[in-house]
Amino acid sequence: MLNRQQIDAARDIPEEIVPCPEWGGDARIVGFSGAARDAWESDLLAAGAGHDGETVVKSRMENIRASLVARCLVDADGNRLYSDAEIAALGRKSAVVLDRLYEVASRLNKLRKSDIEELEKN
Repeated sequence: MLNRQQIDAARDIPEEIVPCPEWGGDARIVGFSGAARDAWESDLLAAGAGHDGETVVKSRMENIRASLVARCLVDADGNRLYSDAEIAALGRKSAVVLDRLYEVASRLNKLRKSDIEELEKN
């Protein structure tokens, strides 16, 4: 059985270096921790009042690529390059580059439809 020290010492968060020639170099994308994924998913939901006064929860898709990339794009020390407050600025960058980084972040975090289907099988 695993003990606490083994679990804490495990390097279990994936990462990948992604070429971004449009930006003049490479970007480092990392997977989420459990808490980071919960925070991102929570930010995608917006609660509001429905027409009958009941609370309605809708997903917010605005700037979703930049939102995911901002949370997974880190420097060599693992620090985020863009804060939540800077997501809009990242969203103004090239859609081609953001799509490339988004695809890697989606794959590392098992967010793609094929990943979800595979998890459902297991």
